[in-house]
This record gives sequence, structure tokens and C-alpha cells, in this order.
Amino acid sequence: MRGPLGAVIGRYPSSDGSAQMGGIIRHNRKCRDVVFLFFFIAFWVGMIVNSSFGFSKGNPRRLNYGLDYKGNVCGDRHANPDLRELELRYWLNPNQVYQSGLKNSQFKLDNARSICLMDCPVPSEDSLNWVCDYPEGEVRLLTDDWIDRNYDYFADLTPELRNTSLQLQGPCYPVIFPSVNVYWSCQFIARASNVSLRLWQQMGGVSVVEDILIDKSIHKSINSRSAVLKRYVADVGKSWFVLIVCGGILPLFLSVIWLLMIRHFVSGMPWITVILFNVLIISFTMFYYLKAGWIGNSAISPIIGEHDPYYQVSARELNHLRAVAVLMTVVMIVSILSSIAIVHRILMATSVLKVAAKVIGEVQALIIFPVIPYLMLAIFYMFWLSAALHLFSSGQVLENECNSNCCAYELALKRVSCDRCCGYTIHYTNHISAAILFHLFGCFWATQFFIACTSTVIAGSVASYYWARGETSPEIPFLPVFSSMRRLMRYSLGSVALGSLIVSFVESIRFILEAIRRKLKTANMVPDRQIGRVAFNSSQFFRRCIEWTIKSVNRNAYIMIAITGKGFFKASEMATELIISNILRIGKVNVIGDVILFLGKLCVSLSSAVFAFLMLNTHTYNSAHNKISSPLFPVLVCWAFGYVVATLFFSVVEMSIDTIILSFCQDSDAHQGTAQYAPPLLLETLNHQNEMQRLTQ
Repeated sequence: MRGPLGAVIGRYPSSDGSAQMGGIIRHNRKCRDVVFLFFFIAFWVGMIVNSSFGFSKGNPRRLNYGLDYKGNVCGDRHANPDLRELELRYWLNPNQVYQSGLKNSQFKLDNARSICLMDCPVPSEDSLNWVCDYPEGEVRLLTDDWIDRNYDYFADLTPELRNTSLQLQGPCYPVIFPSVNVYWSCQFIARASNVSLRLWQQMGGVSVVEDILIDKSIHKSINSRSAVLKRYVADVGKSWFVLIVCGGILPLFLSVIWLLMIRHFVSGMPWITVILFNVLIISFTMFYYLKAGWIGNSAISPIIGEHDPYYQVSARELNHLRAVAVLMTVVMIVSILSSIAIVHRILMATSVLKVAAKVIGEVQALIIFPVIPYLMLAIFYMFWLSAALHLFSSGQVLENECNSNCCAYELALKRVSCDRCCGYTIHYTNHISAAILFHLFGCFWATQFFIACTSTVIAGSVASYYWARGETSPEIPFLPVFSSMRRLMRYSLGSVALGSLIVSFVESIRFILEAIRRKLKTANMVPDRQIGRVAFNSSQFFRRCIEWTIKSVNRNAYIMIAITGKGFFKASEMATELIISNILRIGKVNVIGDVILFLGKLCVSLSSAVFAFLMLNTHTYNSAHNKISSPLFPVLVCWAFGYVVATLFFSVVEMSIDTIILSFCQDSDAHQGTAQYAPPLLLETLNHQNEMQRLTQ
């Protein structure tokens, strides 16, 4: 006998996962890679501790809503005063807003006096409106009464407080400029009301600066990179129902439908998959064109609620959508051309998928089994997303250090104070950054671990089917799956943890290198010489090749772990030797089959993304409290979740093909080139001379 498994092949292997006389599915196993299992458990303990820190310190409201001059988060019911209905940040003193926009000014917008309101004030057409500070001290008003009076108690002030108000020192401030709700901040429109300005001057108020900087200063703050990133993360939290439907339920339904169609309509599925993929990629791209405003007038608007139709605010989110639309156009063109190129090879995929369909038909529990890791992964993702929102908002609210020259009347102190000019901002420490990165890596590892466990169980079940000559136990049809699960839980969790760690580590390194590459490209630090530019641009291709190779090796290693019970590295070596020795025999068939399965996963994930677009385009997410700043992040998260769910279910077909082929190669090597245990359909596909000639043409 030849090959790494030749010595363990028995005469009577059975389909229930046990072995007689030392069958191929080895019974006398040992626990492997135990150190990495303990490392994985320790990592989970760290994830729980890390998430607990986020839940105790974080407040997701900080991602959307600003801080007032007291350091309260707008909309916070636990603030003093109660701000549960007051979600909009409004800057009281327009001169401070103007000063913060000056080029060399030391005064920052974060230090300008701001309070939280229910709606953005607008000037009156025949009188002067006022917005007064929170009622406290000498002003004996309830918060609800203050809101009912449109935040105006100027008429009740003493002559002294009226005088300080006319000096723009509060407690009341004039509404000279109209404002509009832009992402829960009141954006000033640098177009002063003539009536309000004239009445203000007649009352003896100090000069109010009329300049475009009043507009630009707030606009710059709202559209800073950190503010946009916070809104993107907040969008994911707001669209939780969309994530459940389009990221969980819909891909589950579509994946099961795809498996059933593979089972009963295998001949037409490759063609259906290719056609559907192209339709979806075109639809997905067109949706980005619609939201970017290049088709129709459905561009996202940063303004919430009704506003002056002649006033437009451009936002960084819109630029991001347009960039993604351009990227998707390139992807769409490449995808369509690639689909055309593989049309004449689809028959190869059909022959391989027939074998997988035969296995699924015999071991029917394989269709149901992925539901178990799906439910576990769904619970993990709900916990992980909630913890991520809290971690991302777990910065510390601290008073700024400033040397600003500003004074304001403090109702609680009953005097004008110039000592509290500094506002509050959220400070993120390196510890929080490390916690977020740790949390992101935990998502990578956990996802890969669940996928690896699913693959290993499926591989063990299919191997039992193959080495029983395609005969399953009619009395207990679920037995191969249960036996494979038991072997995984008892012996191979450490090996699976090691394999998933390697993939996660490579993914993380690729993500970091890609971020560095983009930063260098943005900073115009790309090498000038031709050789340097070629190396710079080809580095991404090599990284993806390495990533694909490692994932492929891991997948085959899980098969050998399921069959032999070896450790991860030994199983990888055995699988690699088998593939190399039979590369000409199985290469084209396996590659084309993988391409069709990959397109199938994209079909499920793109369908999830398209439906997410449709749900996010409804009134619920385009107005009022639940308005999202951009569909970009929720759609991408739905796409990612859909792809993970599809990977779990499609691994039934994927691992069936790979396990059958590896088992066939080992069977052939062990029996002098003639497979003894292969099912007739597999022999017809791989061993028939006419078939082999057609595949190699």
C-alpha cells in the first residue's frame, strides 16, 4: 500500500463512523493540539472580560448625539436635567461658533456653549425668538414647562439677567440665524433674519458676526472622520431589525433552498447560479448608483426633517457611497467577463456536484446539521455586536483644557463665570483602541472556529459514507453525523482551534497591511520607480494568494483530521501530499466546482444586501429618530453575515466534494491506482477515460 493512510485502511469500514479491524475512520484516537484548545478557552475568557468593560463604560448614544456644556449626552434620561426627549445639540452663542471657525483661532467648537433641544430653533418672522439655558437656580421652571415655552423665559428675567443676555453671556440667547437638524446637530445657516437682527440691535445687543464661517465651522465638525465613523457604527445598531432579517433569516432560507435545489435539480444549478449572480451584482451596483444620486434623485440627505429646499449640505457619507459605486462598477464588469469565460467549463462543475448531491441524498442529516452552528453563531453575533457598540462608545467624557476667553451667566452660581469656558469631549485611550482591536480579532477567530467545526463534522460524515462504499445505515440515518460530532468534541477541538487561529491571524495581517497600503497611497508615498510601483501594486495580489492557499490547506486539513484524528500540522502535510500527487487528476474538476460554490455564496450574500437596501430605503430609516446616516455599513454587515451563513450551509456541498475527492485519491493510492471503495457515480466522473479526456482538453 502507498500513501500516508495506507496502513490504517481496514477491510470492513462502516457508515456509522466506527471501524472494525482498524478501519479508515480511526477509533483509537488521541486528543490533539490540546494547548491551543486551552488557549482558545482563555481567549474566550478574555473576550468576556473585554466585553464586560464595554458594557460597564460604554454608552451607544454617544455615537450619534453630542455633548452639552455640562458633559451630558443629549437624549440621556439619566442626565441632569432629564434629556430623554432632547436629542439635538444646539450652540447658543453664534459669535463663539464664528470664532471657532477662524483659521488661527485657539477657540474650538467643542468649547462653545451648547445645550440639548428637541428641535432646531428658527427665527420668527415678526419678533425676536430666544433660546434660554436649562432652567435652574433663580429660574424656577420645570424642564417640561421650559420645553413648552420653546426654551424661552426671557420675559421673566430680571433687568440684570436681561443685560447679560444682551451681551451674549446668557442665560438667554437670541435666535438670529436659522438652523437645521443635520445628524442630530443644529447646523447654522449663514443667512441672518433681517427682522430678528434689527430687533436685536434695537434692544442694544452686541454685534453679531454674519459670516459663512458660522456655517462652515459646524459643518466641518459634523463631517470629521471620527464623527462619520461613529455614525456608521451607530447605523449598525439602529438597523438591528434589518440585520436580523437580511443578515440572519433570509440567508438561512436561501441557503437551504440552494441545497435542496442541488439535491433535486443538480444539472441546472450551475447555470442558474451564474445567471443569478450576474443579475444580483448588477442590481447591487445600481442600488449604489441610486443612493449616490447618479440615477434618479435618491441620494442620501444629511438633513433630518423638513428644511429649506434651497439649502443643501454635502456629506462625507455621500462621497463614500460614490466611491463604493465606482468600485462595484469595476467588480461588476470583471464578474460578468469571468462568468462568460467559465461558461464552457460549467459541465465539469455539474459532474462534481452530482457526486455531492448523491452524498446529501444518502446522508440526509447533512442538510439539517448546519442549523446547529448557525444558531450558535447567531447568538455569538448578537452578543458581539452589542459589545462592539458599547466598546466603541466607552471613551471617557472629560473637560477640555483651554485658554479661551469667554464668560457666561451661571444660574446655579447666580453670577457671570469666566472659569468654565471649556467644553467636554470624549477621550479614547490606547487601552480602548486595543480592546476594540481585540474584539474585532475575536469575531474573526470565533467565526472561523464555527466554520471549521462545521467542516470537520461534515468531512467525517462524508468519509464514513465513502469508506462504506456509499452504503448508509437505513435504521439510523443520522448516525454518521452524530458520530462525527462526537469525535470532534472529544478529540479534535484543539486542532480546529489552531487551524481557525491561523486563518484569523492571516486575515488580520492582511487587513492591517491593506490599511497601511491605502494610507501610503492617500499620502502620495507610492514609489516613483517602475519596479517599485509594480511591487507596490502586486503586493495585494500576493497577499490574497497566500490567504487563499492557507484557507485551502486548512480545509483539506480538517478533512484529514476528521478521517485520521491527527493533529493539525500532520493532517495538513498528509492532505498536501495527496493533492500534489493527484493534482492533474482532480485539479480542474475541483477548481471549477469551487468557483460555482463561491458564486453561490455570493448569490446568497448579494441577495441579503439587495434586500437590506430595500428595507433601509423605507420611511422608518429615512426620517426622524431612526434615520441612518448611510446604508453603507448596515448593507455591508448584512452582506458579511449572509456570506458567513452561506459558507456554513454550502460547506455541506464543498466539504462533500473535497472529502470524496481526497478519499478517492487515497483509495487509488492504496490500491495501486484503482479505487476500491468509490461509489459508481464518482468512478463515472473521475475514472472514465472519455471523461478524463474531456476534462483535460
